[in-house]
Amino acid sequence: MSGESNMSPEQRMSSGTDDPLSDAEIQAYRTEINQLDQTIIDAVKRRSEISAIIGRTRTASGGTKLVYNRETAILNKFRDELGHEGVAIANSLLQLGRGRLG
Repeated sequence: MSGESNMSPEQRMSSGTDDPLSDAEIQAYRTEINQLDQTIIDAVKRRSEISAIIGRTRTASGGTKLVYNRETAILNKFRDELGHEGVAIANSLLQLGRGRLG
């Protein structure tokens, strides 16, 4: 909670409530969300780096740019774990890792 608690009231985003106890609770959760967001961003960057390395290695050895059954397995896993929105997340991760196809 240290990051947002050092901010002036003008720097903090509104919690949407005027109740001080609820506001403090919301701000604490937002701090945790901010930390999780950074963890996710760092993981996505690393995943993209690894995926790009795999792609370069595969194509340099005469393999295909894509392995459709691998991509399908990833899409299915995200769908199973996160529902319909998981497919959009998986597609974004796949595109970040392989770059544009055309």
